[in-house]
Amino acid sequence: MASQPLPRKPVIMHQRWRRLLFLHWSWDADAVQATLPAGLTVETWEGRAWLGVVPFSMEGVRPRFCPEVPGLSNFLELNVRTYVRDGQGRPGVWFYSLDCAQPVAVWAARTFFRLPYFHATMREEVRADRIRYASRRRGDAEESRFEYAPQGEARPARAGSLEEFLVERYRLFAAGHEGLLSGQVWHAPYEIQSAEVREWSIEPLREAGFAMENHPPEHVAYAPGVDVRIYGLEEAAGYQPST
Repeated sequence: MASQPLPRKPVIMHQRWRRLLFLHWSWDADAVQATLPAGLTVETWEGRAWLGVVPFSMEGVRPRFCPEVPGLSNFLELNVRTYVRDGQGRPGVWFYSLDCAQPVAVWAARTFFRLPYFHATMREEVRADRIRYASRRRGDAEESRFEYAPQGEARPARAGSLEEFLVERYRLFAAGHEGLLSGQVWHAPYEIQSAEVREWSIEPLREAGFAMENHPPEHVAYAPGVDVRIYGLEEAAGYQPST
């Protein structure tokens, strides 16, 4: 897949996303649509919506013109998401939750990006051929654990494939008091590998309100990482806040 064109507006933040595991399960499209704010339409693949759980590492997080800060710029994150289009037909991601091990990042994301970040205790153990990852949201009794090993040669997602549909997303949506908001990101296309997943958790999906049975993910992909540019939020047409 070719790189997306750079947005014609200022970058507000730089990040590196590393060691991303994409786990996806298909779900009833009407059930997913019922969870979305007005102005967003669930995007389907062969008639089914898709729910994703994505654990990864955030590195080098810094605002534009600022240096990286030890203890603040590197942390773990796990998001739960689905795929949508707005009233203008623009594809993007709707996040149900983003668990994060950095309190300042949780505050900043909730305050400035209106995203549903949650405080969590998280850990990642990286060995030569295997990654162990765990997350426990504050106040929860159960820990979500993942164990996986990337396999095979890394390559871009094939154009028109389910994999491209799931991983190549360059816009997010958030619902604030002022209405539906949209934000863009830019990065080179992911280099995708397959992965052997020995342990996974659907607890993050259950916390998002999906009563899912514990069965293996229907799609798995791993990406070593990308350097990312983050752009500011803007109003998206199609949603008026309740009064």
